[in-house]
Amino acid sequence: MKKGIHPEVYDCTVTCACGETFKVQSTKPEISVEVCSKCHPFYTGKQSRASRTGRVDKFNKKYGLDSKEVA
Repeated sequence: MKKGIHPEVYDCTVTCACGETFKVQSTKPEISVEVCSKCHPFYTGKQSRASRTGRVDKFNKKYGLDSKEVA
C-alpha cells in the first residue's frame, strides 16, 4: 500500500438517539445516529404485521389492483 494516501482509521463511538452506544472503526472519531438495532421497530418486534399488511392493501387500492388479479 502507498504511504500517505489512506485516511486515518479511528476506534469510533456510535451514539443513538435512544442512548445506546457501541464501538466500530471509522474515519470519524464519533458518529450520531437516530435509529439503531436496539430501537428500530423491525428489529425489536414492535412493528405489527397489520401495519405492513395495511400498506400493501393501501397500495393495491391506490392503483386499482385486486388480489385475485395479481398472480
